[in-house]
Amino acid sequence: MDTNSEALVRRIRVAVLPWNPHITEKKMFGGSCFLYKGKMCVGETKGRLMVRVVPGKMNQTLNDPDVSPMDFTGKPMKEFIFVAEKGFDSEAKLQHWIELGIEHAQSKQIG
Repeated sequence: MDTNSEALVRRIRVAVLPWNPHITEKKMFGGSCFLYKGKMCVGETKGRLMVRVVPGKMNQTLNDPDVSPMDFTGKPMKEFIFVAEKGFDSEAKLQHWIELGIEHAQSKQIG
């Protein structure tokens, strides 16, 4: 893992602390992903931030110049985005994305 990726993973670990003990970390998508109650919410791959977004906020979120659809195969993955480094260059910006990802995971919880 390169230095940027390691630094981002450390920042995510701190940012998700308010949701402990419901957060687990798992190797996925070639990087580290964080799951809330077993549902992937945010992660890092190749220095990029991955975030799951509820469907109702996808269009608005994709209008952000620092956001692009998450695409590994030539077809964007549903409810997944990449955020460029400029989009999480402060702890407040990173926290915004973490909360968006947690919202997605909470929307998938049963009961």
